Amino acid sequence: MTEIAVASERQTAIRLLACIQAAGDRNDADRWGSDVVCVLRAQSRLQALDFWMRNPDYLANELLTEFETSGERDLLTIVQRIFDDREPDLRRLPMVRYLFGAFEPLDNALAILRAADLIRIKRDGVPGGKIREHLYLLTTAGEDAFGRIAAAAPELGWYRDRASIVARVAGAQGGKALKDRQYLQAEYAGTELSHVIQPVTDRVQARLATILEGLAE
Repeated sequence: MTEIAVASERQTAIRLLACIQAAGDRNDADRWGSDVVCVLRAQSRLQALDFWMRNPDYLANELLTEFETSGERDLLTIVQRIFDDREPDLRRLPMVRYLFGAFEPLDNALAILRAADLIRIKRDGVPGGKIREHLYLLTTAGEDAFGRIAAAAPELGWYRDRASIVARVAGAQGGKALKDRQYLQAEYAGTELSHVIQPVTDRVQARLATILEGLAE
């Protein structure tokens, strides 16, 4: 039986901090506090971003799709590096498919960030009523701490660089739209509930090869 890789809570905390820093909205963020630098809306969006951080082959597939639209060659370079570095084997952290897609409890990792006031979490909704969405607020302390973490070693800098790529792929889309994109992959959509979402590595490598062959003609 193949052992499934699992991240520590601290690794997950760094990964989530990277996502919030890279994909958070900086417009009018200070209305949530003078030391708030950006806001990432909705747990579903954070989960979707985290899925691409944890599944390099799925991210590579999205980058190829974006290349076919934009023609930006640097996207192919990123995809080639993902496979050259064997990321789908070495960096994949599988997620389980639940009713609304890939999901993993994030409370413990987020608690690490909150305890140090690197982030704050607000709940948007009617007082006493239903919560519409969670807001993840990155503080100046959080941004400064993440900068020091990312500069400490290449392995830690990877989180910053990868989150930047994930944020580029995600754009401004909300969590539902991002999960809908992930569901377009047959392997993802076809995974049984409560089972680990299957990789797409071989198919994406073949897709990259086809694209490169077409460019070489």
